[in-house]
Amino acid sequence: MSLYLLINILVIVMPLLLSFESKIKFYKKAPFFLASFFTVGLYYLVWDVIATKRTDWGFNPEYLNGIYVYNLPLEEFLFFITIPYACLFLYETIKLYLPERQFSVQDWIFNLIGILFFILAALFYDQNYTFTVLLTMGLFFIVAANTFPALLKSMRYWIFIVSSFLPFVAVNYILTSRPIVTYNPDAIWGIRLTTIPLEDFFYSFSMLSLYLLVYIFTGELWQKRKK
Repeated sequence: MSLYLLINILVIVMPLLLSFESKIKFYKKAPFFLASFFTVGLYYLVWDVIATKRTDWGFNPEYLNGIYVYNLPLEEFLFFITIPYACLFLYETIKLYLPERQFSVQDWIFNLIGILFFILAALFYDQNYTFTVLLTMGLFFIVAANTFPALLKSMRYWIFIVSSFLPFVAVNYILTSRPIVTYNPDAIWGIRLTTIPLEDFFYSFSMLSLYLLVYIFTGELWQKRKK
C-alpha cells in the first residue's frame, strides 16, 4: 500500500465509522456531500489536472501505487473525497456541540475582501499556483457574500476553518516533507511554514469553504422542498 493511499484511509476511517452515530447521523447527509463533490470537487480536480500538466506541482512515484487517471495518481483523486468528507463530518460535530452565533458584519466587507484577493491574483499572474489560489479565494468570498452571507458571519464556520487547519497541517506536512507532492518554485511565492507552501493554506481554506457552502446550500434547499 502506498503512503499517500494510507494517509487517505487514515483521514476518512473514523469519520466514516462515526457517520452512523445516532446524534450526528452523517450518513443521511451523503447526498449533500455528493453535491459538493460533483461541483466543487470537480473544479479542483480539473485545476489539479491542468496544474500537473503545466508542472505547477508533481507527485513522487515512490509513494504512489502507480495507478493514474488523466495523469493524476489515484491517491490524489481520493484526496478530494476523504479530506472534505472528514472535514464536513467535523462541521456537523461542531454544530452538535456548539450553539450558533452570528457576527455583526456588513456584507460589503466580504465583497471587498473578495475584490482584494482578485487584485492580489492579478499582481501574481505569472505564478500559476499563487494566481489560481488567490483567484479562487476571491471567488469564494464574492459568491458567499452574495448568495449565503450568513455562512461568513457564522461562528461555527470560523471555528470549523480553524479546526480544519490542525489536521491539514499534519497531513500536508507529511505530503510535503517526504516529499509526496513537489512544487515548481516558479509557480509559488516560495514562502513555507515548515515544508508547507503558504499557498496551500489558501488552497485548504477555499476548497473546504466552497465544499461547505454547497453542502449547506443543498441541505437547506432539500429542507425547503420537503415542507
